[in-house]
Amino acid sequence: MLEVKDPPCARLRAVILRPATRAELPSVLALLADERTVVDPASVTVTEAYERAFADIETDPRNELLVLLDEDLVVGCLQATYIPGLGKGGAERALIEAVRVRADRRGGGLGRELMERAMTRARERGCALVQLTSNKERTDAHRFYASLGFARSHDGFKRAL
Repeated sequence: MLEVKDPPCARLRAVILRPATRAELPSVLALLADERTVVDPASVTVTEAYERAFADIETDPRNELLVLLDEDLVVGCLQATYIPGLGKGGAERALIEAVRVRADRRGGGLGRELMERAMTRARERGCALVQLTSNKERTDAHRFYASLGFARSHDGFKRAL
C-alpha cells in the first residue's frame, strides 16, 4: 500500500512559534552550540550566566527568545529585540539574532517559516523594519536571508569590552 504523506506546506502549518520556556533552555543552547551537527540537549551545561540571561530576556518586554516546535521538539530558535528609535517616524525596529534550525531538519522550509513568523510578530507589534546580523563566514545563511528579501545595507562593527 502506498503511504501518503502530508505535503510540506501542511506539515509546516503544524509547527508552533512561541516564547521559549526555561525547560527549553538546554535545547536552545544545543542549537546555538554547533550549527553543523545535532547536539544532545542533555549534554549541555546550563550555567548561572545562561540562567541570568534567560531570566533577563524572559522578563524584558523588548526581548523575546522564540522557539519553533514540531510537536514537543525544538527545531528552531531566534532572539528578537525590539528597539525604539526616532527614525522611521518613531516606529520600533526588530533586531533578529541567534537564528538556528536543527542541522537534521534543514532544507524543508523550517527556517523560512521561523523567519516569516518572527517578521509577522514584529509587524503586528508595529515595527517598521527588521534587521539582523550574521557572521561573515555563514555564506549559506546569507543566501537564505537574501531569499527572504533582506538586503545588505550596512557594515557592522563590534568591539569586545
